[in-house]
Amino acid sequence: HLAARYFDTLVKLQQVHGMAGAFLSWNDLQATVSQVNAQVQEETNQVLAVSLINEALEQNNPEKTLSSLLLPAAGLDDVSLPVAPRYHLLLVAAKKQKAQVTGDPGAVLWLEEIRQEVVRANQDTNTAQRMALGVAAINQAIKEGKAAQTERVLRNPSVGLRGVVPDCADGYQQVLEDAMAKKRRPGDTALWVQHDMKDGTAYYFHLQTFQGTWERPPGCRLNTSHLTREEIQLAVTKITAAHDRQQLWKANVGFIIRLQARLRGFLVRQKFAERSHFLRTWLPAIIKIQAHWRGYRQRKIYLERLQYLKANTNAVIKIQAWARMWAARRRYRRRLGYFQKNVNSIVKIQAFFRARKAQDDYRMLVHAPHPPLSVVRRFAHLLNQSHQDFLAEAELLKLQEEVVRKIRSNQQLEQDLNLMDIKIGLLVKNRITLQEVVSHCKKLTKKNKEQLSDMMVLDKQKGLKSLSKEKRQKLEAYQHLFYLLQTQPIYLAKLIFQMPQNKTTKFMESVIFSLYNYASNRREAYLLLQLFKTALQEEIKSKVEQPQDMVTGNPTVVRLVVRFYRNGRGQSALQEILGKVIQDVLEDKMLSIHTDPVHLYKSWINQTEAQTGQRSHLPYDITPEQALSHPEVQRRLDISLRNLLAMTDKFLAAIISSADQIPYGMRYVAKVLKTTLAEKFPEATENEVYKVVGNLLYYRFLNPAVVAPDAFDIVAMAAGGALATPQRHALGAVAQLLQHAAAGKAFSRESQHLRVLNDYLEETHLKFRRFICRACHVPEPEERFAMDEYSDMVAVAKPVVYITVGELVNTHRLLLEHQDWIAPDHRDPLHELLEDLGELPTVPDLIGENVAADGNVDLSKLEVSLTLTNKFEGLETDADDTNARSLLLSTKQMLADIMQFHSGDSLKEILSLSASREQEAAHKRLMCRRQACEAQTPESLRRHRSLTAHSLLPLAEKQRRVLRNLRRLEGLALVSASNGYQGLVDELAKDIRNQRRHRQRRKAELVKLQATFQALSTKTTFYEEQGDYYSQYIRACLDHLAPSSKSSGKGKKQPSLHYTAAQLLEKGVLVEIEDLPTSHFRNVIFDITPGDEAGKFEVNAKFLGVDMERFQLHYQDLLQLQYEGVAVMKLFNKAKVNVNLLIFLLNKKFLRK
Repeated sequence: HLAARYFDTLVKLQQVHGMAGAFLSWNDLQATVSQVNAQVQEETNQVLAVSLINEALEQNNPEKTLSSLLLPAAGLDDVSLPVAPRYHLLLVAAKKQKAQVTGDPGAVLWLEEIRQEVVRANQDTNTAQRMALGVAAINQAIKEGKAAQTERVLRNPSVGLRGVVPDCADGYQQVLEDAMAKKRRPGDTALWVQHDMKDGTAYYFHLQTFQGTWERPPGCRLNTSHLTREEIQLAVTKITAAHDRQQLWKANVGFIIRLQARLRGFLVRQKFAERSHFLRTWLPAIIKIQAHWRGYRQRKIYLERLQYLKANTNAVIKIQAWARMWAARRRYRRRLGYFQKNVNSIVKIQAFFRARKAQDDYRMLVHAPHPPLSVVRRFAHLLNQSHQDFLAEAELLKLQEEVVRKIRSNQQLEQDLNLMDIKIGLLVKNRITLQEVVSHCKKLTKKNKEQLSDMMVLDKQKGLKSLSKEKRQKLEAYQHLFYLLQTQPIYLAKLIFQMPQNKTTKFMESVIFSLYNYASNRREAYLLLQLFKTALQEEIKSKVEQPQDMVTGNPTVVRLVVRFYRNGRGQSALQEILGKVIQDVLEDKMLSIHTDPVHLYKSWINQTEAQTGQRSHLPYDITPEQALSHPEVQRRLDISLRNLLAMTDKFLAAIISSADQIPYGMRYVAKVLKTTLAEKFPEATENEVYKVVGNLLYYRFLNPAVVAPDAFDIVAMAAGGALATPQRHALGAVAQLLQHAAAGKAFSRESQHLRVLNDYLEETHLKFRRFICRACHVPEPEERFAMDEYSDMVAVAKPVVYITVGELVNTHRLLLEHQDWIAPDHRDPLHELLEDLGELPTVPDLIGENVAADGNVDLSKLEVSLTLTNKFEGLETDADDTNARSLLLSTKQMLADIMQFHSGDSLKEILSLSASREQEAAHKRLMCRRQACEAQTPESLRRHRSLTAHSLLPLAEKQRRVLRNLRRLEGLALVSASNGYQGLVDELAKDIRNQRRHRQRRKAELVKLQATFQALSTKTTFYEEQGDYYSQYIRACLDHLAPSSKSSGKGKKQPSLHYTAAQLLEKGVLVEIEDLPTSHFRNVIFDITPGDEAGKFEVNAKFLGVDMERFQLHYQDLLQLQYEGVAVMKLFNKAKVNVNLLIFLLNKKFLRK
């Protein structure tokens, strides 16, 4: 048997080492033999210990049993000396029971059976100890006389008392005190008490030491006044039974009362039945007697009264008249007094009914497809523009301007910060002097203080907005052009795909987003969405050959949409969706997610070496399969995977529940993408389409914020701060898992250790599928923003955009270059507008001579505001106008004015009524107030002339014009007289509803713009802090350079350098001089003198001692050329010099670096 174990162990060792066919070493053989011998010796010792325990049980010797149990070979834990009798008792009983079950008198207990009985004895001891302590606590509470405390200890589960009711606390206390008093004996001070257990054994407990034993201590006396558990249970049962009986009576009081009532009712009904039987027996006689008597008495009274009235007829008539008058007056006074007393209630009731009627009418106006004229007439006054409406529009317009200016200011600050980054990088790389960086920092600080606004004002005397006919026509032409570009997205959509891809993003940010005011209000948001929709459809139609191209490629429109909606309001949406879960990851310092087996293996080795101080014998560079062969690596991988799944579930829950928080524009573009792909590729499966849409919503929009939350301001980071490597690695692992789930991609053989996550990925992909379907379920922009073809015509404020002169010129140039492709039809309105603009102007032509003469201002960045108008609007006010749109609008405006003064059930009835003098006067007052309000309104907020042309007409004239317009509209098939012109009534109802929605959205836009402006201000503060951070860095560098600057002396002028051209040629600085032979280079001398400003040098060229040329050399320009990779530059347009060697020479001779 021992040889077989040797053989089996050696075979397993050979399998572990993977050395099939190879020989084991002597050390391996000796270790295996020693291991098997140790195991056999341990088993032999355990058998000997078990035999000793059974021998002690046979001899019925508790001491020997305890000593055998304590043998180390037995491997028994928690063997205690006080429990020795219990061990012996339970083991003897178990041995006897086994002998009875097996029928073998010599049956012995095995090691596992002995271990179970030892554990059972310990548990019995603990149970008895807790029960004894509980009984002692009950006796102590009884002695203290506190009923609440007694009731609390009675409910101790260790004692196991039954039927304890909290309401009987006082009863328990009284009965137990009586029982203790009966048992108490004078002079009884014994401290031992005896408790009888359920198996018949006794447990002895000391009241002072709180220790117990299973054997009666020698010479102990038992305490006679101590209540046992059985006595306490008896008292509790007695009190509880009495309480239950009392509660039973209380619960059945109603039943007893009902029983008594039934008995009494029976007796009363019995008497009533006897009386009723008597009356029913003699009923005919009783009725006859009563009738004779009543008839006789009534006839007598009637004759006497009739005789009296005939004798006093005149007096009776007079009295009746006075009585009736008094009764009528009393009723009237009472009714009048009641009304006067409750006048407030009457007013409230009337107001309630009127409000209910108004609510019903408004509900019908909003929800009914064809509201009646009476309802529309009641709310026609809502179409009037109040002074508050104009003020709100002005405030909205002003806030939009401030937001756009703030965005431009932040963009300029960001560009300046990027330039500072480059300058500091050049400083470190090329050891540049700091004066240029300091000067740029001062410039940045000045821009921060002035908000870049004072530098962007046009010269109105000579610029585009000058008061001349030519400039005015030019301005109006640009306004017409940009209105067409804004409202007809097909032009810009085609223009995007005519430019190189690297210029598209810059063009979109600089021109298109400015053209739509960064979607700062609902009109611009609606039009920008139309552009995205048209451009996306155009790109899919012309460039996408299969749905997967939208995923594998980099579609221009998708890239621009994501970039736009991930900034601004979309950034706050990302913060709301992912901010909390990302913050949880960053705050969890113990979180470690690593799924690479090699990384886990190396971290395990590093941790082991750091803890033990000894070098590990394991190899450091291994494959993932070899790393996974170690149990510790598998354990750490399991922990990392569990942490990864838990964290991914949090991100998944946050994303799936946030469909409504994703910006509407992003969701609508996803809907357009889904619909367009399904239309172009009808053979594509629904799963393929959803994968493309999921790539847009998750991978392109949400995933970058998960991977780099600091880059999108999801989490607040201090200036110069960054995420820690473990945090970034954890976020990357979560993003990778979510990306696989969104794409429905499982882990393959390359990631064998991660294939256990494939079931989770499949389940999560279905959740993403439902999330994407819900995200694509959005209304159309027309419904969302309440926009239609008449919106611009009825809008109070005209659209205004803010664009730089450089952007204006660039857009004009691009349109001229690509106009044939954008608008192939030469009758297209775009060609007419470009002809109105004429040739492409220059920037100085547009800004004026005064500003252009200022060399300190970047001319292309000066800003101009354009109030957009439609050249092809076609709304005229003459009576012969046949434009259906204009005719419909003017008819609705006049009809709305008429309905406020005439009532009727149909339009024909209202238009046929004659206006009274009072109605004409009221109408004239209303129109005068409207005209006065219009006069005080700024030009940009005034309504179109076509909507105000008929306002001052008399009411009767308006009625005649409306009748004439109705006949013309009926001829154009826009309305019908057969249904009472219900179509026109429906249009008025729609205008009223849109007016209300416009006011609500305007209010919401004000709130959003204020929040956006505040967020932009916060971003400006961050950029200022970043600029301060750079300034501190520069000051620190200046402090390091301070000693070298002092050594040169303050007032001492640095000497200039004198080199001949031959010397510079020899050093490699000079490459050649045009039209001068090399033999004459010794006659050419270059003097290089440092200027007053650090980093500036004056180069003077002399030929035969005669000054020929002077050149101002800027060290920063040299660094910029070096940064751009320019190796050779020209001086004086003749001499070619090596840029790198010239920088080296200046550093060595002047900058001492």
